[in-house]
Amino acid sequence: MNWIVPPGPVGPRLTIGLLGGSFNPPHQGHRYISDVAKKALGLDAVWWLVTPGNPLKRASELADLLTRTALAQQVAGPQDTVTALEGALGTHYTVDTLRALRRRFPATRFVWLMGSDNLAAFGRWKDWATIAAAVPIVVVRRPGTALDTLKSPLVRRFGQARRLTAAPCVLVLDGPRSPQSSTAIRMALEPRLMA
Repeated sequence: MNWIVPPGPVGPRLTIGLLGGSFNPPHQGHRYISDVAKKALGLDAVWWLVTPGNPLKRASELADLLTRTALAQQVAGPQDTVTALEGALGTHYTVDTLRALRRRFPATRFVWLMGSDNLAAFGRWKDWATIAAAVPIVVVRRPGTALDTLKSPLVRRFGQARRLTAAPCVLVLDGPRSPQSSTAIRMALEPRLMA
């Protein structure tokens, strides 16, 4: 393994949320997911895993990794650790990243965090059912995605939990929703970048 020092706090009694994504660009909606999960679940920390590349997106759509990581550090909360860990691990898929983390930190409890806007595509992730069987998944609702929970292959297969348990567990958290989205931000910036 290419990395020795963990990107953030780690230990046998800690529960760490993993918020993976392109963060292209990062925004307050990402921070909202972290904050809601920390408050509702009492997480010890959240690691933002800024991916070097998203297999479901064109590489040309992504800003470079260093830029996205630096911008994410500006948005993340004080208990959030922003890391380009997947680049150091050489992993391209969430399932492989989770395997590496669980091998390196077997006594640490990891929880996968994501916005409900990712539910529709989650069934296209490599070995998505293996991911769900490996770590609990916590979904924070985003605006306009209330019905996505019901249609999701993830929820149809594993059901929806009422509280956080061992995997497989899909817990949906609700609260005031952040309307920000990376796609909307990029679209708003695009005309200015072209000028």
